[in-house]
Amino acid sequence: MKIFPAIDIKDKKCVRLIKGDFDNKTEYETSPVEQALKYKDHGFKNLHIVDLDGALTGETINLEIIQEIVGKFDLKVEIGGGIRNFESIQKYIDVGAEKVILGSAAIQDKNFLKKSCDKFPNKIALGLDSKNEYLSVSGWKENSNKLTLDYLKEVNDYGVSRLIYTDINRDGMKQSPNFEETLKVAELSNCPVIISGGVSSMEDIKKAKTLKNIEGIIVGKAIYDGDIKLEELVKEDA
Repeated sequence: MKIFPAIDIKDKKCVRLIKGDFDNKTEYETSPVEQALKYKDHGFKNLHIVDLDGALTGETINLEIIQEIVGKFDLKVEIGGGIRNFESIQKYIDVGAEKVILGSAAIQDKNFLKKSCDKFPNKIALGLDSKNEYLSVSGWKENSNKLTLDYLKEVNDYGVSRLIYTDINRDGMKQSPNFEETLKVAELSNCPVIISGGVSSMEDIKKAKTLKNIEGIIVGKAIYDGDIKLEELVKEDA
């Protein structure tokens, strides 16, 4: 199973949000590049990056930082945050991102998701951010009124190469992921699923490894707060 340490970028700093709330954020001293180096030095191969400035503006605000991380450290990076057109997808692919995550734009326009998968084969990941079983959009500020599983059924054959499922109620809370809902998503999904939101301990990592159709797990706040030691975590990375 792949371990994806997380870097959320806001104003060129590493931050973590509680339940996606921009008014409830923790800033960390290390820069995104320094944090990526730390992950690389520990032996991680994958990285999950969210451009929070991009999520708010719909622009590739932190493209240069992504380029520096990919160029310097040879990490497999998946990047998300406000990616709403082919031009932005192309920019991230051009700087070396392994996967580009589509969220709000894909949920609001299924045709955009389908065309993106056709245009960029094996490069598109779908981010499904769910709150009480309904999808949220626009940096988690709006409820889409779409049930997560219903939407997935509609787009399951579009050619998405990876699915990232986040339970917003768990995100940043360190209360363990919502394994029950994640399992429903994984059983339905035609592509491998990444677990996100609420990872709090090595027990969560070990449980995730027992589930079917799970490609990996994203670990964020628990790393920054020292609840999970990178030395232990990297041993589970395969």
